[in-house]
Amino acid sequence: MAKFRTLDDVDVAGKTVLTRVDLNVPMKDGRITDDLRISRILPTLHELSRKGAKVVVLSHFGRPDGKPVPEMSLKPVAAALATALGSPIAFAEDCIGDVAKAAIDKLKPGGVVLLENTRFHAAEEKNDSAFAKSMAALGDIYVNDAFSCAHRAHVSTEALAHLLPAYAGRNMEVELKHLEAALESPEKPVAAVIGGAKVSTKLELLGNLLSKVDKLIIGGGMANTFLFAQGREVGKSLCEKNMADTARDILREAVARGCAVVLPDDVVVAREFKPGAASKVVPTDRCPPDQMILDIGPVAAARLGTLLADCKTLVWNGPLGAFETPPFDAGTVTVARTAAALTAAGRLLSVAGGGDTVAALRHAGVVEEFSYVSTAGGAFLEWMEGKELPGVAALNGH
Repeated sequence: MAKFRTLDDVDVAGKTVLTRVDLNVPMKDGRITDDLRISRILPTLHELSRKGAKVVVLSHFGRPDGKPVPEMSLKPVAAALATALGSPIAFAEDCIGDVAKAAIDKLKPGGVVLLENTRFHAAEEKNDSAFAKSMAALGDIYVNDAFSCAHRAHVSTEALAHLLPAYAGRNMEVELKHLEAALESPEKPVAAVIGGAKVSTKLELLGNLLSKVDKLIIGGGMANTFLFAQGREVGKSLCEKNMADTARDILREAVARGCAVVLPDDVVVAREFKPGAASKVVPTDRCPPDQMILDIGPVAAARLGTLLADCKTLVWNGPLGAFETPPFDAGTVTVARTAAALTAAGRLLSVAGGGDTVAALRHAGVVEEFSYVSTAGGAFLEWMEGKELPGVAALNGH
């Protein structure tokens, strides 16, 4: 990972700092249901404020398709951010032009203003140069603290880094350091837990990991496709039967690269997928034709615990079963808690990311016990696929 500048490398006193964060938080009935992304950006905002900067917060919210949509205004988020920050926050009804400039001009050093949703302008997602210049004119320095948006080459995530002195915020800095430690220069042996529904959505990820990890643990619906590819009965399970040849190719490639692919030894099956459904544990080659695989079994979970105990580094993306619907959460919860315990004991560096992954680890009660849990979805996945992220590359290049 190339060198990038951080807040240690700049004096922000008296400067106006355009600070890109990710406030695209889940909301229901006007209330934020998960404030992890807010809590992650507080160190950067506090530090900039304490050092006497005028802090101008930029973010998108939802997908308004380049026009103002009242339901996607950041105004309700401003109140929650102010509460979390413990100080008042001004709000501007636009992210460029006279309205934004007037709000910034009113700030005293240390003050914070949140500008309206950057995606209310179509030019934001087009990475339009004129729009970028209009936004850059509002500040002296650019700080990107939104790794979760770094896979997008938008004005507020990429173009600004080429127009202003650019630095990584503390959240971005921590994320990049953990990602480097997990896959770019890891302590071996390295294990990856890859779950989720479909092999077809994670082909690039699996291909990249084969050369990076020692143990590739596959769970969730994806595992069913691999089991089917090995000639095992999967009943009515979610399974991409058309991907069987691809799965066999991946297994052959893994052997060639010395990567051990780990599939479940036993599974939890049920006739119907609903909370509290009658279920039973069977070996992976004994799934009844009228039932579906919905979780890994206790033998598989115990085996994974033993395997992780022999590893030094873990990267996790995707649940091992249908964790949202008990009792099919047991496998994911057991393995997550084992990884958390090994992390707490100083025996494992554990890095996880992806929307379902964060929800699964929260369900297991271990989000705070992993070395690092990324709030990024697409950006985390693209990083694991080995792709260059435009928002990170721009920080390196300025």
